[in-house]
Amino acid sequence: MSARQTRFFDCGLRMTGLWRSGMSIGYGDLRKGMAIDLDGEPHIVVEYESRKMQQRAPVMRVRFRAIRSGRVVDKTFNGYDVKLTPAAVERRNAQFIYEEDDLYYFMDDETYDQFPLSKDSMPDALPFLIEQMTVEMVFHEDNPIAIELPITVELEVTDSPPGLKGDTATGATKLAKLETGHLLQVPLFVNEGEKIKVDTRSGEYLSRV
Repeated sequence: MSARQTRFFDCGLRMTGLWRSGMSIGYGDLRKGMAIDLDGEPHIVVEYESRKMQQRAPVMRVRFRAIRSGRVVDKTFNGYDVKLTPAAVERRNAQFIYEEDDLYYFMDDETYDQFPLSKDSMPDALPFLIEQMTVEMVFHEDNPIAIELPITVELEVTDSPPGLKGDTATGATKLAKLETGHLLQVPLFVNEGEKIKVDTRSGEYLSRV
């Protein structure tokens, strides 16, 4: 790999070279996190399930997420006939620097090049994105198309009503606002001004920092 640590993901496998055209992914090779080309658009394998049928080929159900839009697509395949095309997806570390006119600007950590992304291309990331946060910028055919957040992030609670006095119910929660403006349920003991750790995949509170 180059010094800039650019990573090429060929159907989820890290490679030291470019993606090889003409490759296909068959039954037994599919894995979560693989980048697959569906109808000319890169998708990530979110989950899959294979069921073996007596005296018949297995049936594979796969859930994909479109990298550009975040749209979820469910498809069913006859197991041994699965032939999927890997997408040439490149990821680079970048830092979110500012937002202007619904465009979010990111700077490549190595080259300092800046790339804009529209808010529509990262709806799931916006509730947890703050300036100077390092993310993975996803490129397809040399064009930035999406970002991927760290699995967990630390964010400040800017508004959190005090828990009701005497309320000690196990697992009791209240609604709190984060510095991004996002609202989520937190335990009663979380106070305004504290930082909390959030799982960006589920959007759930994990712990105080």
